[in-house]
Amino acid sequence: MAANESTGVKGRRPTLMDVARRANVSRATASLVLRKSPLVGAETRAAVEAAMADLGYVYNLGAARMRAARSRTIGVIIPNLWNPFFGVLLAGIDREMDGAGLATFIAHAAESPARQDGFVTRMREHGVDGLIICPASGTEPRFIAAIAEWGIPLVQVLRHVRGTETDFAGMDQSGGMGEAIARLHALGHRTIGFVTDNLHHSAHEDRLNAFHAGLRGVGLAEAGIIEIEATPKNAIALGRELAGTRQEVTAWVCHNDVIGLGLHRGFCDAGRMPGRDISIIGFDDVAETELVHPGLASVATEPLTVGALAARMLLARIETPGEPPRHELVPTHFVERGSVGRAAR
Repeated sequence: MAANESTGVKGRRPTLMDVARRANVSRATASLVLRKSPLVGAETRAAVEAAMADLGYVYNLGAARMRAARSRTIGVIIPNLWNPFFGVLLAGIDREMDGAGLATFIAHAAESPARQDGFVTRMREHGVDGLIICPASGTEPRFIAAIAEWGIPLVQVLRHVRGTETDFAGMDQSGGMGEAIARLHALGHRTIGFVTDNLHHSAHEDRLNAFHAGLRGVGLAEAGIIEIEATPKNAIALGRELAGTRQEVTAWVCHNDVIGLGLHRGFCDAGRMPGRDISIIGFDDVAETELVHPGLASVATEPLTVGALAARMLLARIETPGEPPRHELVPTHFVERGSVGRAAR
């Protein structure tokens, strides 16, 4: 005999009430199990899930959307999929959203405000419940204002558009940067340079400001700022170039690990060993920093934690849209590896 025949639902689709009766719980409790609520005990959850399986119950998502006026989806737009940092950030977002029963649409803006605009339009067409956006370089305040006018909950992550007021999840740039520069200073470095990307956005400015503050903290002046397009190819070429010219700089701090790893390779290709002949520090502490020799020292920015924070902030904003905007930062810290050593004499 089929399961639905034995429970009196032959010829029709099993309902949540049928599941509740089968599990001997209230409909409200069965609903909590569906929504993965932590309020339900393990034994009760197991009984409800067993009843669903026995009855062949399938959640009617379309009907639920009509009742709740929600799609149970969110959109995430990031500017750069080439940097492994963003993959970890996305994992943090998706973990939280999956736990809350929401699906995530991901789009790659490739640092193009126009592409970013197009993705928001498409996500609106699909009725997403909210957006997490790391704004592309050059994003105008009117882009953020338009999202607010449409009534879409929004969290800006990592970067924020100046002059806008939304929830923001980011990182404390100064903590780890200060530790990194203090360590270089303790190792005898007095001429420290900075290699950054050529895209000007809030994270670029914040990281550069943190570098200057770190130098002031140990009584040093800036020894040079170099801007490049942040690709491995360009960073490798820069490393080779710097290694082949007489440089007073004994240590380079990099805007991210893409640049740091490229610089590391370029110096190695030219026969100058990081940690012995030159010190190099990246930023973000991606997994690849441990795959080179010597390992690349870096500032850990905890992208998994930042992503999870952004997701929780969006979930809270969806539930309580009238609350004041929140601005939260995750601490950073310096991770020392072999690419850092005493200043060459």
